[in-house]
Amino acid sequence: MPQVAADLAVEKATVTTNGRSITVGNFELTMFSDGNYWLDGGPAFGIIPKAMWLKKVACDENNRIVLGLNSLLIRGGSKTVLVETGIGNKFGDRVREVFEPEARLLGNLTAAGVAPDSIDIVINTHLHFDHCGWNTVRANGRVVPTFPRATYYAPEGEWQHGQKQYLRDRVSYISDNYNPLLESGQMKLVKDDREIIPGVSVRTIPGHTRYMQVVMIESQGQKACYVSDLIPTAMHLDLLWIMAYDLFPMEAIANKKGLYDEAIPGRWLVIFTHDPAIPWGYVKETGKGKYGLDPVT
Repeated sequence: MPQVAADLAVEKATVTTNGRSITVGNFELTMFSDGNYWLDGGPAFGIIPKAMWLKKVACDENNRIVLGLNSLLIRGGSKTVLVETGIGNKFGDRVREVFEPEARLLGNLTAAGVAPDSIDIVINTHLHFDHCGWNTVRANGRVVPTFPRATYYAPEGEWQHGQKQYLRDRVSYISDNYNPLLESGQMKLVKDDREIIPGVSVRTIPGHTRYMQVVMIESQGQKACYVSDLIPTAMHLDLLWIMAYDLFPMEAIANKKGLYDEAIPGRWLVIFTHDPAIPWGYVKETGKGKYGLDPVT
């Protein structure tokens, strides 16, 4: 292991984002974690050399880094909304061996007094298995909704892509996470940008996938954006720091810059899906083409 990594503790078990709350206008936003998981640092940072990304994060002897699985609970509007549902517990032995997921979301929600039947709406920004795993659970040999009263929303183009099972990314799409919900009528597929409830909307931003969406929260002149895998962690703020998993890398870079052009002058709260320690912050430009984060106080 490189010395810089050896000098840093690589702790997967510590979940630091869970239970943090912040207000945006009339909305209360609370981060709930599905736990942390391991991911190879190479694809996590794409073309960025290991010598560079090791300055920001440690890896283990297998080149793996620790990432988080952050779901966002939105309260204070007309409905209680959950954005993303983590990896869940339906993974097979191979996924368990590679990623070592912890499947903590339901336990963390329950510990905070949030029952599954209190969720009115679930939003999946896209349908990769690490974003919609707790959509459903297996019970008595059947796949059933985890959130029995909820209406689920996901991009229609994402579902169509997943159904085709392309060689490039078919491992990312697990139909039990969403097809049973479509068959029962509990999931609605979204074609374009739209408001889900007053103050909470989805916007399509291609790059990671063709139809991935971000979630916008707006109230009393304040804005927040759950940026999903457009900017998976605070370590990915600089424009060229994108993942090898991004199917459209040039669009990812351009659309990240486009989001900054709105978010920085508008003082948006930017919310990260996969950062195990930093759930959110305010993006700032620190130099030509370089970006940093103002902490939340």
